[in-house]
Amino acid sequence: MRTGIVFLELPDGLLWFGYHVFKRKRVNKFHGRNAKVILHRNNMAENLIKIYTDGAARGNPGPGGYGAILIWNQHRKELSEGYRHTTNNRMELMAVIKALVALKTSDLPVHIYSDSQYVVRAISEGWLTTWIKTNFKGDKKNPDLWKLYHTLAQPFQIKLFWVKGHANNPFNNRCDELATAAADGKNLQADAWYEQHVSDIK
Repeated sequence: MRTGIVFLELPDGLLWFGYHVFKRKRVNKFHGRNAKVILHRNNMAENLIKIYTDGAARGNPGPGGYGAILIWNQHRKELSEGYRHTTNNRMELMAVIKALVALKTSDLPVHIYSDSQYVVRAISEGWLTTWIKTNFKGDKKNPDLWKLYHTLAQPFQIKLFWVKGHANNPFNNRCDELATAAADGKNLQADAWYEQHVSDIK
């Protein structure tokens, strides 16, 4: 299946075109096998979801938050939440998780851009696969979030890209603004697993 501007040169010489999801079987059914198909991709439409993420923690551990921006063509959605006691790495990973939860479809490839080497390398270089196989042996951190990410990621085609933080990427900078604003906000929620298993918060 491909999407784009479809031109059909029919046997009677007529030219039919339109913006369609192109399926060869459908063309054969309605126009015959002699219909010549010419597909031109529409450069204005991108069949890809881009996600930018960032996390922050004041004190690390301390009050924290995440920010995420979901982009598909002209559509854009921002996400952010704050937690009363957490870590920077947990918020970096939480941003990715919350973004995946917010997606309405798994049919499109997903590119995730993060300034966290911890998140990008764990996924891209296979660390997470090893951690899952060994049940996080050796006291690997954040098993709750990594297991959740692993489950959520299954139906998606995901690629991770590292971007330099606090540089010239406007989307990464906006995610940083969202994350820090959330960390500094009021009525922060509990990072329940962290507070129960790791944190010394009273």
